Amino acid sequence: MPLLSWFNRDEDLTRAARVKYRLLEPVASLSHGEPDSPNMLIEGDNLDALKALLPYYAGQVKCIFIDPPYNTGSAFEHYDDNIEHSQWLSMMYPRLELLRELLSQDGSIWITLDDNEAHYFKVICDEVFGRKNFITTALWRKNYAPKSTAKHLSVDHDHIFIYAKDEAEWQPNLMPRTEKQNKAYKNVDNDPRGPWRPNNLAARNFYSKGTYPITCPSGRVITGPPKGSYWRVSEEKFRALDADGRIWWGQNGNNVPAPKIFLTEVKQGVTPQTWWSYEEVGHTQDAKKEIVTLFGDDVFGTPKPERLLERILHLATNSGDLVLDSFLGSGTTAAVAHKMGRRWIGIEMGDHARTHCQPRLVKVVNGEQGGISEAVGWAGGGGFRFFKLGKPVFDEDGHIDDSIRFEHLAAHVWFAETGTPRSTRAKKEPFLGDHGGVGYYLLFNGILGDERKSGGNVLTRRMLRSLPKFDGPKVIYGEACDLPAEQLCELGVTFRQTPYDIKAR
Repeated sequence: MPLLSWFNRDEDLTRAARVKYRLLEPVASLSHGEPDSPNMLIEGDNLDALKALLPYYAGQVKCIFIDPPYNTGSAFEHYDDNIEHSQWLSMMYPRLELLRELLSQDGSIWITLDDNEAHYFKVICDEVFGRKNFITTALWRKNYAPKSTAKHLSVDHDHIFIYAKDEAEWQPNLMPRTEKQNKAYKNVDNDPRGPWRPNNLAARNFYSKGTYPITCPSGRVITGPPKGSYWRVSEEKFRALDADGRIWWGQNGNNVPAPKIFLTEVKQGVTPQTWWSYEEVGHTQDAKKEIVTLFGDDVFGTPKPERLLERILHLATNSGDLVLDSFLGSGTTAAVAHKMGRRWIGIEMGDHARTHCQPRLVKVVNGEQGGISEAVGWAGGGGFRFFKLGKPVFDEDGHIDDSIRFEHLAAHVWFAETGTPRSTRAKKEPFLGDHGGVGYYLLFNGILGDERKSGGNVLTRRMLRSLPKFDGPKVIYGEACDLPAEQLCELGVTFRQTPYDIKAR
């Protein structure tokens, strides 16, 4: 597969792996609503925040939506026709790698961009997610009128790239049927099966059994299908459909027969399409009006309307699924996800997390009625927890920071060993759980009591006897081990020393 090259590419390929794991520190004064809400608003650099989420949410996110900087000349301090493209790609590549790790196996990621970086982005996305997992590009017509000031052509659309974690596992929801589509179904003959519409019996596809004559109830003989076409079904099948009242001959029984398609038997939804008009999902002026209503002024250059996010979340998620936006901006994704009954995580760096995202989401929890609220019947409820990025789990020398608590290190050990997230509600005990037939233990911060040697962080014979039982091979993390290697082998124990043997750094 062709690869895209840019300045610092080699360094960028390993940047995500080199990012330090940091703590996520709750800020109670900025949290709102239900105190145990699963929704998270995180303030801080999204690369650090995404890495911090891995031990808890790897493989758990059903839908990721991001609206990254479009790189139109204002995204970076030094804008150069060569260097600025490299800067943008350097920003995106490691973040895409972490986002992919957070996606569930049946999850999808949706990215909005314009032509400035869209085609470069497609190449690096193919590399990160795999070209076979590219679903399509939806086009959103974002303007309701052409831009008369355009130098060449009025650019009226944005790209929405859609990738699956695994194309074979991902399936979008159907779009709801519209009243206009349902109006095509009538019941002129009072069929007890309800409304139906006539279908064409003839088709151009060759069918060897589709050339027979048909006699209408009126006695008229139709010698065969129209020239260049074939009946869709065999004569035997046709007679069975007619006997079941599934053929319409017209009011006088003299028409070309038409198979009935009953409304109750059609797919109860519509296959989504890639052209999204502003009538369906809103336009940029709608988005600006929503922002002005919420904040009193237009502080975001390219906000997205709530209806656009509603469309994406409808296609990609169901109630209760987890949604992530790591370029949260004005908070639209989190607001829409909340109103639609999805769990969400939003990341925004700088003051906007506190000055715009947090106040907006407080209003949503309190029942704010803008955007899609009326359409989805939103009346308020739920809550969210506000977090800021804290210290790295490990210092520059690889030692565990003194402020790290047992549950923090447990999450990193579990993720390092199993590649799966550890629940934030997991019990605080030395036995972390079993995975793949192996039991994992952590001795840290005196988890078994300070009366033991080194506060219970050293594996001794007495310590081993007191640990929760697990019938199978064990991996035990601790500061040191007093047992000889031969005995560890006999007991099926692999000892790993903290912090040196912790791979998740």
